[in-house]
Amino acid sequence: MHLMSRPHRSRPRIAIVDPCCGAPYDPLSLTRGGLGGTEATVLRVCATLTRDFEVRHYQATRREPLATSAGLMLPLSAGPAGADVIIVLNTWKVAVKLRKLHPEAAILLWLHIRPGRHNRKMGPALHAAGVRIICVSRSHMDWLRAFLGDGALPRTGFIYNPIADTLAPDATRRDPNRLLFASAPHKGLAEVFGRFDALRAVLPDLTLAVADPGYLRWNTGPVAKNVRFLGTLSHGALMRQMRRALCLFMPQTSFAETFGLVMAEANAVGTPVLASAALGANEEVLTPGQYLITLDTAHLAQVIQRWQTTPPDVQANPQFRLRNVAAQWSQLLHETALCPQRAVTA
Repeated sequence: MHLMSRPHRSRPRIAIVDPCCGAPYDPLSLTRGGLGGTEATVLRVCATLTRDFEVRHYQATRREPLATSAGLMLPLSAGPAGADVIIVLNTWKVAVKLRKLHPEAAILLWLHIRPGRHNRKMGPALHAAGVRIICVSRSHMDWLRAFLGDGALPRTGFIYNPIADTLAPDATRRDPNRLLFASAPHKGLAEVFGRFDALRAVLPDLTLAVADPGYLRWNTGPVAKNVRFLGTLSHGALMRQMRRALCLFMPQTSFAETFGLVMAEANAVGTPVLASAALGANEEVLTPGQYLITLDTAHLAQVIQRWQTTPPDVQANPQFRLRNVAAQWSQLLHETALCPQRAVTA
């Protein structure tokens, strides 16, 4: 794929293209709550890049421009003309279309999801268009490469989603009977309800708090007893809930996280996570002892009772800190803006 050379700019122009957001978002959305992990990650990374890059976001549901600390927010219809690097969120067909419209720009597909089976042809299409894929974890990248199979495939790498540099444990007292589920309901909440209900037969004092970002309605079946719905929380309020809980309770096998931001954040504030082994990025994000090979009720009860007496010592993985993630993005974007052909083929 031939990419035209671009004139050197002191601050390269970066375009973030979000064709699928359900509502417009900006940095204030981080304090209001109700924001998905993809959008939160984009805002946090971009807020660190605006010193060295001119950042513009093009959002499908935005109607009016808005200048923010994370860049200029614009309607999708405004289009990313003149960008040195175009970063498309999740939608590979849009990335291919933009290649035809902007042959001079470098194009990255920032993939936060696992594409469905009907998307297997994305590999050859992205390769032909000269689009590079950035996944959000090594396990996500490995899965995608296996999914795409053999043949001419695009260059693929990964950069972790970030957690705040300041997240750390504090003196908040934990409730040894309080478990927390903090994700959208389609991420296995129905299965979590079933396991929690079975656990209460062994540990009847357990409670389960559920924090739902609120961006998706989902049928989770019957609600177990001792469940409390917290509704949509701001990020700060969610961290306070994590600090109070014995653990983040996510023993489900139906949804594979490509990264698992809430798990990384829970560990950063000293809260352990109960999750399934060999599912998505769980074993990459969590330390041993937090992901379990078996999720039967007796084993879950044993782990919880042990943690009630002696909580495990967990902490933030430095690789996930925003300063380190932002540095990787900055290096990638500088190199890509200066030499778009190398970004695709190197």
